[in-house]
Amino acid sequence: MADIAILLAAAFVAGALNAVAGGGSFLTLPALVFTGVPPVVANATGTVALLPGYAAGAWGFKDDMASPPGLSMKSVVVLALAGGALGAALLLFTPDATFRKIVPWLLLAATAMFAFGPQLRAWASRRNGGGAGTPSAMKAGLGMLAVSIYGGYFNGGLGILLLALLGLLGQTNLHAMNGTKNLVSALLTAIAVAIYAAGGVVQWKQALIMMVAATLGGYLGARVARKIPPSWLRGGIVATGLVMAALFF
Repeated sequence: MADIAILLAAAFVAGALNAVAGGGSFLTLPALVFTGVPPVVANATGTVALLPGYAAGAWGFKDDMASPPGLSMKSVVVLALAGGALGAALLLFTPDATFRKIVPWLLLAATAMFAFGPQLRAWASRRNGGGAGTPSAMKAGLGMLAVSIYGGYFNGGLGILLLALLGLLGQTNLHAMNGTKNLVSALLTAIAVAIYAAGGVVQWKQALIMMVAATLGGYLGARVARKIPPSWLRGGIVATGLVMAALFF
């Protein structure tokens, strides 16, 4: 019963965090591992739990979606699915002992990406506006594929990476960037979840319990977030990521 309470609480807060700023994976993965779920299974199960939030975000921005320069929307969809599938397959072939060693570094890297997300996006914007020109279709495709593989393997910090990539590719409309980001996140996560399920690495009881809590947390989080200073939210998420990384180390 205590394990269920921990998973419900973690998923609820994760859903709220994802709705307002991101960083939900910093809570779902450690909570599952703490309750005795093997690391690889915990990563897959936590991703399943957060999938409805990604899908809802993609639907919410459906009217704003636009492909970045150098890529068609069809290419974006294909690369997101291919990358998500490759990342998920890579996770299935990663032994638990190896993943346990990788997790703290992934958490640390994701926390750093989140902490310096505004600077990362600003750098991408300056680079695009500084005469670098629009990247070739091949470079744009490789960038999208690489980020999608990362997302299929480990979801933490995915949104920041995608926004930075889209800025680097020359997309400037924030609504269009968010729309594309949410679409790519939903697609790669959906194909990854299908592969996780086929590989038998999802604990469905925990996933469904957390899915309900994360969805409720996302709805309430979006309503409450307006009353919380953004700097406080970012600071809390960064602190959580650092603490979780330290615990895994």
